[in-house]
Amino acid sequence: MSVKVDSVTLYKMRRILSELSNKKGRGTELISLYIPPNKALHEVMSSLREEYGTAANIKSDTTRTHVQDALVRTMQRLKLYKSTPENGLVIFCGALPTNGPGSEVVKIYEVIPPKPIQTYLYRCDDHFHLDILREMLKEEKVIGVLSIDTTEAGFGIISGNNFEILEVVTSGVSGKTRAGGQSARRYERLRDMEITYYFNRVANHAKKNFLEDYNINGLIISGPGPTKNDFLKGEYLDYRLQKSVIAIIDTSYAGSEGVRETLEKADKVLEGLRLMEERALVQKFLYEVNATNGLAIYGINDVLNNLRKGSVDTVLVSEDIGALFLKVTCKKCGMVKELVVKNEEYIKEKQRIITNACNECKSTEYEIEEKDLIEYLADEAANSASKVEVISSKTEEGNMLKSFGGIAAILRYKNVA
Repeated sequence: MSVKVDSVTLYKMRRILSELSNKKGRGTELISLYIPPNKALHEVMSSLREEYGTAANIKSDTTRTHVQDALVRTMQRLKLYKSTPENGLVIFCGALPTNGPGSEVVKIYEVIPPKPIQTYLYRCDDHFHLDILREMLKEEKVIGVLSIDTTEAGFGIISGNNFEILEVVTSGVSGKTRAGGQSARRYERLRDMEITYYFNRVANHAKKNFLEDYNINGLIISGPGPTKNDFLKGEYLDYRLQKSVIAIIDTSYAGSEGVRETLEKADKVLEGLRLMEERALVQKFLYEVNATNGLAIYGINDVLNNLRKGSVDTVLVSEDIGALFLKVTCKKCGMVKELVVKNEEYIKEKQRIITNACNECKSTEYEIEEKDLIEYLADEAANSASKVEVISSKTEEGNMLKSFGGIAAILRYKNVA
């Protein structure tokens, strides 16, 4: 049975995988620990104590110290759990350089997986083992789209919230107008040969795109006129693709425009895919924007203010908004300032903060708490039972949301001033 994972959890997983994939250790010092839900924690602790004893035999003093320190940190973290979480638990721990060789600091990363872990795994290596988590993020349902007429064929793929046009193949087929000096029958024979050759080329491209590059679960055939039906009846497709056709849709165009139009007309066929959910959410927001007394707001300040008042039903935020929420507290007088900064501006903004005196007491000593903006929004939303939906920026709807600053919300009700 497939497990549906919410968009914020997927975002967090992708972010931590991106961060950890760039981490490299000195020798085999980085621990990767995967604990399935049916594994007793006392058994894991016993195994880690054995690993600690084995690590005492490592010849390098530095490596031995780093591995044992990481094992101790991992065991300390496990003691915080009374039992293994429902989906299991993943811990990455090890000595990571902060400023070149010799600057290693033991860091620990704790992940509650979005789906149940199937096998127990302990590895000590120069990198973190992330493949099991990456597999969990792979979409279980992948749909191919082939939009064809006698002039061109477009190939598209739909996977989760991702939509991509893979390629467009032109036909080279002559028009129906009979060339001067040729018999109509001979001309039609030549044209039929061109169509047959074209259909075979399309079938070869379909095999590569939909079976070799992507292992699709279903195929939608679309296009104007009877060409798509002739292509299917001729059984040019690989038998596996022929059997995976889930819909035949009439469109006004073929090629790339035909693939896009297919998305518009295949709502029922694609129901349940994340892409369609995101389209519906953004379209609902746009409807509210244009409605008289509509329940739509946008911009970080308006969204945060309404979220804290409990009037937000759903927050929509672009997955690549790339921002941090900062809470700056003066250590002397306790004055608090909140601001949102882009990731690339964080260092400059932090420097500006610590070089400017507090407005209340003129102190320059601050405590700065930072959190990824999307994760902060999710925490705030949990306080008022609001939802946060992370929207892909690779779709037409995602680009529309970005034109509103990448963050918007649909309200439960309008706040009265």
